[in-house]
Amino acid sequence: MQNKPIGVFDSGVGGLTCVKELRKLLPNEDIIYFGDTGRVPYGNRSNQTINKYARQDADFLISKNVKAIIAACGTVSSVATSLGDSLNVFYTGVLKPTAKAAVKATKNGKIAVIGTTATIKSGSYEREIMSIHPEINIITQDCPLFVPLVENGFVDNNNQITRLTVEHYLKNIKLSGADTLILGCTHYPIIKHIIRDYMGDNVTLIDSGSATAEYCAGYLSDNNMLNNKESAGTAEFYVSDTTEGFSMLAGLFLNEKVSNNVYHIDIGALAAKK
Repeated sequence: MQNKPIGVFDSGVGGLTCVKELRKLLPNEDIIYFGDTGRVPYGNRSNQTINKYARQDADFLISKNVKAIIAACGTVSSVATSLGDSLNVFYTGVLKPTAKAAVKATKNGKIAVIGTTATIKSGSYEREIMSIHPEINIITQDCPLFVPLVENGFVDNNNQITRLTVEHYLKNIKLSGADTLILGCTHYPIIKHIIRDYMGDNVTLIDSGSATAEYCAGYLSDNNMLNNKESAGTAEFYVSDTTEGFSMLAGLFLNEKVSNNVYHIDIGALAAKK
């Protein structure tokens, strides 16, 4: 069990923010990543479709004999809440680790949450935060254009389209006085620099991918599940659409060339065979 890989899945490239942090925290661990790039984004799908996709994604990682699964996707974590109940390996979404980090960070008791439309409509972050600290004041905003902007590479700090979109979505949050902002989708940290420029240095940004990686690392350590090999861990990447676009973006986010380790799979066909 110790030397099996960690599985991570997301609707696209956003979950790489979690992978990057995992590789910092656990350099000896092998990681298998699945990005459902052929069906991104999940955030505007029905709950039934999101649950179906999440199950298929998790089943693929199970077929790779992983010891743990991270749903590095705010939408899946918020909507497919029972996914982990039927898995025989450690499972976590981003919801609980991120909410805990935000409650710990806030000083004025005002926390803002941004996410996909499905995440915000679910009310999942409000429920999780309130279960930890009922006195917290919570402001939410869905940002449906952020994922396609990231997936299409509109991530440069000077990109005026992305900067204007950030201002459009976050104007009311900035006016609210919240001192903590949850980036409730793992795509969002990729444009964190633009969000920070707009919100200012007095607002703490909570990166859901980073918080979840720390949570998973702690669990594996506490349960004697860390890989005991001395060599550096490996990473394999699987996608449901073309490998070329993913390889380019992944290389930028991870600061290394990944094209030799990126493979295409037909997730729908694999699910049909099950």
